Amino acid sequence: MTTADNHTRYLSLVIPLYNEEDNIKALQDEITKALSGIDYELVLVDDGSTDETLSRIDHSERVRIVKFKENCGQSAATYAGVHAAQGKMIALIDGDLQNDPADIPKLLQEIENGADLVCGYRENRKDTRFKRLQSRIANTVRSRFVGDGVRDTGCTLKIMRKECRQALLPFTGMHRFIPALIKSLGYKITEIPVTHRARQHGVSKYGFGNRAIRATRDMFGVRWLNSRRFNIRNKP
Repeated sequence: MTTADNHTRYLSLVIPLYNEEDNIKALQDEITKALSGIDYELVLVDDGSTDETLSRIDHSERVRIVKFKENCGQSAATYAGVHAAQGKMIALIDGDLQNDPADIPKLLQEIENGADLVCGYRENRKDTRFKRLQSRIANTVRSRFVGDGVRDTGCTLKIMRKECRQALLPFTGMHRFIPALIKSLGYKITEIPVTHRARQHGVSKYGFGNRAIRATRDMFGVRWLNSRRFNIRNKP
C-alpha cells in the first residue's frame, strides 16, 4: 500500500477498481470537482486488475493505493479499503462512473444531520429492464428478511462514520449486507436518492451472474449473526 501522508482527513473515499483503465482518470477528475473545499483522501483498491488501471491513476498527496496480488472480489476490496481508510467519515463509490461523485456532499449532509450510515438509492436506474427487475426482487426479499429497511443495497454509494466499520465482517458477499450489519449494532441508517448513469466504458465486473443462491444462503447467515451480536459501549 502506498501512503500519501499522516494527516487525518475528514473524508476517505474508498473505490474498488478492477480493470477500469478507461474510467479511473475521468472519475478522479469528477471527484476533484465534486469535493472542492472538502478535506478528503482517495483509497483506491486495485482488485488484481490485468489492464492499465494502475498506471492511469493520477498520484497526489490525497491518493493512497491498496494493491491485491489477484482478483478477490468486491467484498474483499471494499473491506480492505474501509479498514485502510483514515478519514473520520468513509464513503464508498463504484469505479465505473455509474455513481456520480456530485452526490457525495448530499450524503455528507445527512451525516451532519445525525445519521451514522447514509445509503444512496438509484431513483432512475440506467440498467436493462431485466436487471432492474432482478434487483428489485432481490432487494425486497433481502430487506424484509434481514430487516435493514434499505431499498437498494446494490447501490455502492454510501457514507458512514468511521466507527461503523467495526460492524463489517470479512466474507464474500459482505458488501450486499453493509446496512444490515451496521444497523445490527444500533447505528442510525438513512437513505436518499442519488444519480445513476449508464456505463460508458468496459463491462460490469461485479455483475448479477448466478448470485441468487449465494445471496439467499448469505441472508440466513447474516440474519442469524445479527440475532447474536452485541455492541459494548463504555459509559462516559
